[in-house]
Amino acid sequence: MTVVDANASKAGNLDIATAYLEGLYSPFAQKIAAKHYYRPNFPEHADPQDLTRFKPMKMVTIDESFGGWHKAQEQHFADGGLFDQIYIPK
Repeated sequence: MTVVDANASKAGNLDIATAYLEGLYSPFAQKIAAKHYYRPNFPEHADPQDLTRFKPMKMVTIDESFGGWHKAQEQHFADGGLFDQIYIPK
C-alpha cells in the first residue's frame, strides 16, 4: 500500500493518510494481522504460534522476475503491451 501524495494533499488529508499507513506496519498492527490470519510483512512482531499457520513462501522481486520496473512497465503496460493484448473491453 502507498499514499498517493498528490491526491492526499489535494484532499487535505496527507498527514492522516500517512499516519494510517504507518500504523498498518507498526509492531502492534502486525501482531494483530497475524492473529487474524493475515500474513504479516514483519513476522518478527507476531506471536510465534500465529505464524505456524503460514507455510513458507519464496518471495520474488520485480528485478529478479521482470528485469526491473522500467522493463516490466514497457513489456506489460505500455501501449501495445501484454495488458493491451489480453484485455477485452465489455
